[in-house]
Amino acid sequence: MKNYAPLPVTFTHGEGALLWDSNGKEYLDALGGIAVCALGHAHPEVTQAICDQAGKLVHTSNIYQIEVQRQLADKLCELSDMDNVFFSNSGAEANEAAIKLARLYGHNKGIDSPTLIVTDGSFHGRTLATLTATGNRKIQAGFEPLVSGFVRAPYNDIEAIENIGQNNKKVVGVMVEPITGEGGIRIPDRDYLTKLRALCDQHGWLLILDEIQTGMGRTGKWFAHQHNQIQPDIMTLAKALGNGVPIGACLARGEASTLFKPGHHGSTYGGNPLAGRAALAVIESIEKNNYVKRAAELGDYFLNGFNQKLDQIEGVTDIRGKGLMLAIELEQPCAELVKQSLDNGLLINVTAGNVIRLLPPYIMTNEQADIVIESVSNAVIAFLLNNKK
Repeated sequence: MKNYAPLPVTFTHGEGALLWDSNGKEYLDALGGIAVCALGHAHPEVTQAICDQAGKLVHTSNIYQIEVQRQLADKLCELSDMDNVFFSNSGAEANEAAIKLARLYGHNKGIDSPTLIVTDGSFHGRTLATLTATGNRKIQAGFEPLVSGFVRAPYNDIEAIENIGQNNKKVVGVMVEPITGEGGIRIPDRDYLTKLRALCDQHGWLLILDEIQTGMGRTGKWFAHQHNQIQPDIMTLAKALGNGVPIGACLARGEASTLFKPGHHGSTYGGNPLAGRAALAVIESIEKNNYVKRAAELGDYFLNGFNQKLDQIEGVTDIRGKGLMLAIELEQPCAELVKQSLDNGLLINVTAGNVIRLLPPYIMTNEQADIVIESVSNAVIAFLLNNKK
């Protein structure tokens, strides 16, 4: 089906932050499969774990106990201080589980139409419920009727959420990204999540954090909310959790962790032995190599480099980031830079129309980062000169 418009390149293999195409050309990957390949390509420890597990047992189903799934759940709960986990195949499915938990929570309180507050510019997935929760009208168009039970507020606007809470007694929770990914790497005010936590506590709402892109160390903490020293009631993960092996996770604590009973929700493949073993290997490698700290340090290195190159360039409206979620915002649409960079041997992304998004792997070297900084900066400067208003 023609739902993708792939660029004219086919990659055959990779190593670390490098990829090679079918013609033997080398590329530097500053996108990491859209924040998935945090440990780069063909990571030896993850590769070995996948091969070892594939030679023993790939799948049994959740009709039976899966030891590696339990080990992974224990490890995630240890890192996050959450109580339990539901495993799925993707971030969208993890968010579906979170939405279903919120509805159960509301019905248990006697609310007949439980409602979640979601935010503009968010991205939570492409299933019907997560599509509705997503704050992007373009990806919703044509798929109406959308799912009821969602009300929207501007991102990074606590007052708007307070007003909704005063006027809508069916609200049961707030679902938000700590930093928007597809929405353009928008970083909210320092106290935004702290105030959201307090507001949820005040109203008896669930705080649901979509950490699918921010989680697993990318922002310089295991999970982005840890910068604020708060706890969500529900948190969703995917992307970097499996380093390319499909896996999602919905973590819960407190009352939210007790809501699902047998038969309420399920997944045929979710948390199977192969995916579980891969995710455990990812976590073990991140811990052993102190990659969370590396993500913070490398992110600062990138920001310093881009600020030196682009801070005074007319047409660059912002340079921002947290760890290895990096953005260069221009005053005009710049999607053509993706193909131009590909031709120059560099993988980047443009989101929200005018935001260059970089999601490099944690294993990228400073020397490789210098190449990214130089290449992107030169491309931006040339683009702005050629498109001067």
